Order: sequence, then structure tokens, then C-alpha cells
Amino acid sequence: MNWISEWALPKIKTLFGGPREVPDNLWHKCPACEQMIFHRDLERALHVCPHCGHHLRIGAKQRLDITFDPGWQRIELPKAPMDPLRFRDQRRYADRLKEAQARAGQEDAVMVAHGAIEGHRAVIAAFEFSFLGGSMGAGVGEALVTAAKLAVLQDAPLIVFTASGGARMQEGAISLMQMPRTVIATRMVKEAGLPFIVVLCDPTTGGVTASFAMLGDLQLAEPGALIGFAGARVIEQTVREKLPEGFQRAEYLLEHGILDMVVRRSEMRATLARLIGLLRMPEAAAEVAEGEPVPALPPPAPAGAQA
Repeated sequence: MNWISEWALPKIKTLFGGPREVPDNLWHKCPACEQMIFHRDLERALHVCPHCGHHLRIGAKQRLDITFDPGWQRIELPKAPMDPLRFRDQRRYADRLKEAQARAGQEDAVMVAHGAIEGHRAVIAAFEFSFLGGSMGAGVGEALVTAAKLAVLQDAPLIVFTASGGARMQEGAISLMQMPRTVIATRMVKEAGLPFIVVLCDPTTGGVTASFAMLGDLQLAEPGALIGFAGARVIEQTVREKLPEGFQRAEYLLEHGILDMVVRRSEMRATLARLIGLLRMPEAAAEVAEGEPVPALPPPAPAGAQA
């Protein structure tokens, strides 16, 4: 040992504060093109890959942040029964639920809030896919019923952003009961004469697709979103045919009439505001229709005449 290692190096380390800890989440890899994206660039692009346009999954709170005007308010949801079947596989369902709640910072897989979208009042229910795969149990059913009641109370449209793997298997038949329950919730909104808009995000599958997610007055989706009931492999094994390219993707469903629009995330907020404005102001739509000439119908053919 000499004076450099014993005296000089410790002084230099003290002077410059030693090595800095570098966060391990500064870069993200796009799952589609596998390009590395700096986290700030990804946030500015609303978690859309700047290289290939792939829409990465985002959480419920971030979804509300980029859709609502500033000042939106989250709704406290009624508590659903926790682990009603006392389910256990490799771990207790109650433990999985507590862990998911601590990680996501919410009680269940749906967050409900109200606010304005470019000045238009709205109620939004957003799914959190990282919460047990956005699966639909009693808590999700309670959240959607609460969102529907709030929309009726506030005389505001209801918008649901779906991202779910389907019914929650740990709640058995109770999770399946949420399918008709959420359908009834959508009927409450429609019977009040309010718009019900569904935005299908990646992925939307299983019991969510088979219930309220396909009952919107308008069906929107993000580009490339996986939307379906059963998985493609299960379908191929059942029908014993090769499925077409892009099957169950948003663009395929739009082409075959299942969706009304496929909207990029950067345009979603403005698109929703425009749609709400059109649906909530029928007199404006009537004025536009009245300004267009209506072709006259031909006179009816005399009796006995051939067409």
C-alpha cells in the first residue's frame, strides 16, 4: 500500500461524494420493435413508442390524468366482500389481494372519477391491468354500478376504459354474477338518455368483453389493442382453421364492423370531447342535418305498373 491508495483516493472519493446510485428504470424497451426509449421521452409521448407507434399499457391514474382536464376528483368506492370464498391455490387469495392493493394504491381493479374533458362533464371508470390482470370480481362490479349511478346523478356521460383478462377466477360464480350486474349498470345510463362510451384498451378479453364492454353507444379502441373473448389458440383448436392475420386486433375489428373508431392515444381526449359535444347537443346536430339538401323520393308507381 502507498500514499495514493491510503491517502489520495479516500480524499478524492470524499471530495466527489463517491459513486452515485443510478435508477434502473431510466430506459424502457418497446415490446413491439424492441427499441430502447428514455423514460422522459416515453412520458412525453404518452407511453407510445416514438419509433413504431406501439401503444404501451398505462395505469388507471395515468389514464385519468391524460383524459380529464386538471382538477378531476376520484370517487371513494364501496368496499366489496374480501375473499368471499376463502379461495386458496399456491397462496391465499386474501394475501394476493392485499399485495395488489398495496402495489397499485387502490382497492380493486377499477378507479372511478368525475371531472371535465375539454369543458364537457364526464364520469370515467378506468381499469388497472396491473391489479390482478384487471380481472372482474365483486369490487369491479360495485365500481361500475357506482360509476353508472354517479353519471345519472350528475347528468353526465359515462366513459369506461377497459383493460382486463376477464372474470376473476378466485371469486368463482360471484365474479360471473358481475356480468349481468354491469349490463344492468349500462342500462341505467342509457335509460337516463346519457351517452355510454367504451374505449377498449390492450387487452380486453373474457367476461368483460362478453358483458358491458360491447354495449357502448360508441365503441372506440386504441391501435393494436387485443380484443376478444377466448384466446386465438383456443379458437384455432376449436374451429380447426388458421385464423387470419391480425385477428382480434383493433384494426381487424374496425374493418369487420365491431368498432366505430380506432383512435391514437394522443388524439383520444380531443375525440372524446368532440363525441360528447355531438351526443349531448342534439340541436346542433339537427342544424347540421337541416343544412344539407334531402333528395326527394320518386313518386309511387301506379297500381299494376311493372317496376
